[in-house]
Parts: sequence; C-alpha cells; structure tokens
Amino acid sequence: MKPPPFAYVAPRTLAETLEHLAAAGDDAKVLAGGQSLVPMLNLRLARPALIVDINRVAGLDRLVTENGRLRVGALVRQRGLERWAAREVPLLAAGLRLVGHVAIRNRGTVAGSIAHADPASELPALLLCLDGTVVAESRRGRREIAAAALFQGPLVTALAADELITETRFELPGAGAGWGFHEVARRHGDFALVGVAAVIAREGGRVARARVAVFGAAPTTVRAEAAEHALVGHEPTPKQIAEAAEAGAAALAPVDDLHASAGYRRRVARTLLERALTDAGGRGAA
Repeated sequence: MKPPPFAYVAPRTLAETLEHLAAAGDDAKVLAGGQSLVPMLNLRLARPALIVDINRVAGLDRLVTENGRLRVGALVRQRGLERWAAREVPLLAAGLRLVGHVAIRNRGTVAGSIAHADPASELPALLLCLDGTVVAESRRGRREIAAAALFQGPLVTALAADELITETRFELPGAGAGWGFHEVARRHGDFALVGVAAVIAREGGRVARARVAVFGAAPTTVRAEAAEHALVGHEPTPKQIAEAAEAGAAALAPVDDLHASAGYRRRVARTLLERALTDAGGRGAA
C-alpha cells in the first residue's frame, strides 16, 4: 500500500521545526527514523497533512552522560545507543537487542520508539525502569515529563500536538546495582507478548532499592510496585524473589487479545519477573 498524500518539510533548526508543529498541530507528524510512522502511513492508520523531517536539525544527535544521568538526543539511533550501552549500561543493551532487527535499529530512534508508546515495546519499559524522563519542547516552552506520567494508553502519551521530544533521559544504575531483562515473543524481533526489566541495588546484603517494569501485559508499560515492595528491606533469596514475582503478577490487569489470553500473560509475567529479579539479585554487589 501507499500512504495518503501529504506535504513535506525538512527544517534545519529546532526553532523552524517547532514553528511547523505549532502551525499544523494535530495535522503534523514528525519523521526521524520512520520505523513506526512509515508503516502506519502505508496502512492508512495515520493521515497527516504535513510530515516534518527532523533529520537535518543540528544538535539532536548527542549522547552524553552527566551527574549519573544519560542524555539521548532525538536523533540518536537505537543501534548507536545499543553499542554504547554494551560497555556502559548492559541493561539498556540487553533490551535494545530485542527491538526489531539490526536494520530497524540502524534507522529507528530512541525518542521515536518512546513517543510511539507501544505497550509491548522495550524502550518505554527501559525508560520507566530507569526512572527516566523526556524533554518536550514547543514554541510555548520546554518541559520535562517523567516516564510514569508520559504513557497514558496504547500509542497515547502526554505530549501535546505541537511538542517534540528533543531529549530522553535515563537515570544510570548506581555502581554495584544488578539488572535483569527477559521477554517472550513469538519470534525474535517481534513485539513482546510480555517482558520485564528490573534493577536492584543492595546495601549490607539487603535490597535497598528496586525498580521493576512490566511491558506487554497492560495498556501501557507499568511499574511492578508490589514486587518492589516485597523485596525492599529483604535479602534477595529465591524464596523472597518468588514471593515478589507472585505479588507483582497478581497486581497486573492484563487483557485478552488475538495474541494471548489474559491468563497466559499473567502466568508468563510471573515467570519472567522471577527470572529478571533473580538475575538482578545475582548480578548486584552485596
């Protein structure tokens, strides 16, 4: 299929980009990697009057760390972050390796996947697990939106029509923190039926902090707060982890769809929670 007709602009500055978004409002779509947008155009699921191609905008391809935070510009490709993270943040690398295939990650952007907000995709879960935020800019100003407030439903975010994510920020796990990432998909590269990302930090052998995100099991990626609460203050023993996984799965509210039943998703979530938490507990320094 071919997309419906649209106008196309390729601004060279952020100010020019924001002018176009302000003028077109809901009738505009941003093009960066295009790995989500182009299929939606071809299937007529998106019918924008204007495509704003930001690939020529300078300054949106920065990837830097400062004060324990990773800052990822709007044009940083998923493959670029994956390669960097393989040395620096293995949790990010583990999740990114499961995003589509290498050809897709070479073009797809980190910010684009997060803005697309598919509840079964890895990057929104990683953002939530790592207590991340996005920086959204418009002609009206600039604001930072926490991951917990960003995702509002399937493919729905708190972004206004005239806002552009210019930067994504991840809080880096502290020294000695352990991590785990597991998902189940029909084939490698498919969206997950269920997945879990987890980070555990220990002090004196006990869990001091835990961040756990579950994706594919609800209308948005969600924090498994019940699992976190069951771990904090305790040693991450197999028994404690099993109890945390059971609590985390019980608190989920999955739904039936053509890919899997709610009951299947809950059972898989429990198993993946246990695996991810076991990995995180084992990798962390006591």
